[in-house]
Amino acid sequence: MAPLYKLLTVALTVAALGATASCQSTTSGGAVGADRQQFLLVSSEQLNQMAAKAYNQLQAESAKKGTLNTDPALTKRVRAIATRITPQTRVFRADAPGWKWEVNTITSKQLNAFCMPGGKIMFYSGLIQNLKLSDDEIAVIMGHEIAHALREHSREQVSQAMAAQATIGIGAALLGLGDLTANLASTAYEALIATRFSRSDESEADRIGLELSARAGYDPRAGVTLWKKMLSASQGGNPPELLSTHPAEGRRIEQIESLLPTVMPLYEATRQGR
Repeated sequence: MAPLYKLLTVALTVAALGATASCQSTTSGGAVGADRQQFLLVSSEQLNQMAAKAYNQLQAESAKKGTLNTDPALTKRVRAIATRITPQTRVFRADAPGWKWEVNTITSKQLNAFCMPGGKIMFYSGLIQNLKLSDDEIAVIMGHEIAHALREHSREQVSQAMAAQATIGIGAALLGLGDLTANLASTAYEALIATRFSRSDESEADRIGLELSARAGYDPRAGVTLWKKMLSASQGGNPPELLSTHPAEGRRIEQIESLLPTVMPLYEATRQGR
C-alpha cells in the first residue's frame, strides 16, 4: 500500500487544480435554463486563436482540393440562415453577436457540420443534400452547433482533460506506478468520463440550439423531423458524424418535444413580428 503522505499529496494536488480553476457560467440561461457552472482552466482567447488557425487551415486545404464553397447557392442558403440566427445569440451572451462569425461550406459526402470556438461555422454539402434538409432543419443543426461555441464546450472539455492528465501524471509518479498504469488510467478517462461529458454537452446544445432557431423564426418542430432523418441515416449504415457520442436519437426527440411548449411561443412571436 502506498504511504499515507503520498495519498494525501495526490489529494491536495487534485484540490489545488480545482481551486485554481475558474468556475462560472459562460452563458445566461435563456428560456431553456442553460446556466450551470463550468470548470474552466484555459482562456477563451487561447482557444479562439487555436480555432481560427485550424479553421483557416481547413479552408486552405479545401480550396486546394477544389471543395470550398463550390456550390454558390448552397453557401448562400447556409449564410442566410446564419444571418438570422447569430443576432439571437445575444440572449445567451451579450458579446456573441460581435464575434468574427464565418460561414462556409465544403462539398463532401460527409454528413457533418460544426461551429468552432469564436463562431467559425462549416457545413458539409452531404448533410444537407443527402438528408434533403429544409431551412428549418438546417437552422436546428446550426443553432445546436452555435450553442457549443456559446457554452464553450471545447474550452470546458480541454480544461477537464488538462486536470485529469495532470492528476493522472502526478498520481502515477507519487504512487510509484509505471507508465502502463498511467496510460491505462488516461484511456479509462477518455472512454468513460470524456464521453459522459460529451453527451451532457450535446443535450445542452440541443436545448440552446432549439431556442436560437425558434427566436430566429425557424420552426423548432423541425428538430423532431431532423432527428428522425438522422436515425434513418444511421440505420442505413452511414451514420452522420453529428451522431458521434451523442445521446440516443429517441431521447433527443423526447427532449425536443418536451421543450416545444417553451420555444414555440418564441417562434410564433417572431412570425407575428414580421
